[in-house]
Amino acid sequence: MPDHQPYVPASQSPPELTARALILGVLLGLIFSASSVYLALKIGLTVSSSIPIAVLSITIFRALGRTSILENNIVQTTGSASDSVAAGVVFTIPAILLMGYDLEIGRVAVLATAGGLMGILMMIPLRRALIVKEHDTLVYPEGTACAEVLIAGEERGLQAKRVFQAFGVGFVYKFLQAGLKFWPDVPGKALGFYPGAAVFTETSPELMGVGYIIGPRIAGYLFAGGCFAYLVLAPAIKLVGSGLTEPFGFPAVKLIRDMSPGEIRASFVFYIGAGAVASAGIIALARSLPTIMSSFSSSLKDLRDSRMGQAMTRLRTEDDLPISLTVGGSLALAIVLTLLPQLGVNLLGAVLILIFGFFFATVSSRVTGQIGSSANPISGMTIAALLGTCLIFVAIGWTGVDHRVQAISIAAVVAVATANAGNTSQDLKTGFLVGATPRRQQIAILVGGLGSALVVGWTLTLLNRAYTYPVPETHPHFSEQALTSSTSGRAAVEVRPETMSGFRIAGTDSVDRATYQVARVYVITEGVAAGKYLMDPATRELRYVLDPGIGGRVHEYHGKTIPRLDSPKATIMALITDGILTHRLPWVLVLLGVFLTIAIELMGVQALPVAVGVYLPISTSSAMFAGGVIRWLIERRAQAQQQSIAEVESGPGVLFSSGLIAGGAICGIVLAGIAGVLGSADALAEKVAVFHALGGLAQSNVLAYGLFVLLGVLLYQVGMRPQ
Repeated sequence: MPDHQPYVPASQSPPELTARALILGVLLGLIFSASSVYLALKIGLTVSSSIPIAVLSITIFRALGRTSILENNIVQTTGSASDSVAAGVVFTIPAILLMGYDLEIGRVAVLATAGGLMGILMMIPLRRALIVKEHDTLVYPEGTACAEVLIAGEERGLQAKRVFQAFGVGFVYKFLQAGLKFWPDVPGKALGFYPGAAVFTETSPELMGVGYIIGPRIAGYLFAGGCFAYLVLAPAIKLVGSGLTEPFGFPAVKLIRDMSPGEIRASFVFYIGAGAVASAGIIALARSLPTIMSSFSSSLKDLRDSRMGQAMTRLRTEDDLPISLTVGGSLALAIVLTLLPQLGVNLLGAVLILIFGFFFATVSSRVTGQIGSSANPISGMTIAALLGTCLIFVAIGWTGVDHRVQAISIAAVVAVATANAGNTSQDLKTGFLVGATPRRQQIAILVGGLGSALVVGWTLTLLNRAYTYPVPETHPHFSEQALTSSTSGRAAVEVRPETMSGFRIAGTDSVDRATYQVARVYVITEGVAAGKYLMDPATRELRYVLDPGIGGRVHEYHGKTIPRLDSPKATIMALITDGILTHRLPWVLVLLGVFLTIAIELMGVQALPVAVGVYLPISTSSAMFAGGVIRWLIERRAQAQQQSIAEVESGPGVLFSSGLIAGGAICGIVLAGIAGVLGSADALAEKVAVFHALGGLAQSNVLAYGLFVLLGVLLYQVGMRPQ
């Protein structure tokens, strides 16, 4: 292969790792990191921010004066580290909420930092082998596309006005809808003629933007899964269970004939979808095993060559951080984790992190070069690491309540390291094409990963607190024996000295001013699901469940929708850990999901997006499907005009969609902060007297769908404009 000639030759040294590039990269990274956290919690997906950040950087720096392509590359390198850190954290750590524990900002920040830095360090010695030596065979699609955007911006400039315009549209739309309640957040209805079935749509700008970016095929698979869950499974459960005269479900709190579609989903379909997603992730990983094994062996073989090559060359474009930093830095991070007892990562946990982290980071670096970051089976690799960890724990007798949190902590570090290794590879490919200095890029990624790790914990806890509501759920026969039962050192249920009073009941305007004790259920006990509860101190009855905003199981009360962030991937991690270490899951429902996945795979259809659609509310998948339909219409029109799909991929519609995603997601976080201060998601509308003044207009499904269609028309018109 002839030597590759980058856009900026090694003999030139334009401005690159400047203070302003790092600052702008960190600021943009924080915005897109918060956006990625919100998206990952809602739909279990993130979208790449490299190209939007590159476009914004080019525009901002041109307004400030002269700049260089390498400086813009540092901005996108620093900022794009946010996606991978956010994805790895959100896919794992919220699982502890479903086990009755609280989210702690410190725990999240430390685990995210360790995983983010470890993924970058472990990729450093692979750069020469994967990026340089296999330049012609490993294309790294996102990295190559970002390089093309940077080169185009250098030669003729780019306008980021569509990103800014879409951000404003998305923010204002979301604020009027979810903040001031001008129209319903989730219009739709249960189908009375078809008991158990329902159709809803969360008419939000960020979901339409995601649907446009992922395209019609994946969006269609997601919606197909949603239709199967809400139009097939739920009605079937309603039909079969309507004759039961005793409450049945997981937990069993209501007669099936009295359950709404949302309650049927929470008690039954939730577990079927979880089993489907977990098995689909494992199948995706198994399908990649030949690539994984060859990638790992090839990478190990090339490590020696990389070290020799680094020692022999001193060209600017071949200057990496020292390989010794990989070993020393990774060991130091593992030691730090063991020295923090509140994390529960002991010496065995540190060893497992190093083994699984190095293996899957190496695999991720190569797999992203072949199939891209979007198709990288990160969740499958994380599930494999979690399964391995839990089986080792079972073998040595670590099956206590707190061992679940330890297993999740190990999986979190591995997930972040795996995601960040793939993201780092894409960024280094971009740098290789434009002529960046690898050492400076690697430093920028370390800075960006650290900044994102610090903001992820804050964003997670803010969103969880804002959407956590006390929901009436009485368990009068909860025995005193449950309070003293023990599972390897910690009680299965604990009553804390902390109390709670004067709170608004979810779905109502009522305020309960009585004082309750906080009880935590760590494993399913006497039909009571794991979680945080409020107990009447006089009768010792559980009266309310403090259902978490992230992964909460209660989605409606008294006919009113309770906003939730479903966090599908973290829920899978919790179910796997619980299933192996406590053996208290409804395995029949989980196995239904497993065999559903197998049946879909036998049809020749990619099972993972369909399985995710079964798990997610149909309101989420239907909104993304709308964006996918718009993308399909634009692609058909582009083909009729003899434009390539590649032009659509990098066209104005993608930039506008990225702005809608960022605007809607950031507004959602702002509203979560306001709700946290005011005490309710409806409090802002009530404060400004809008909610009651609008009356029936605020409940109009026609208005909600009409405005969503107008937003889609705007996206279509922008997407059809020439570049």
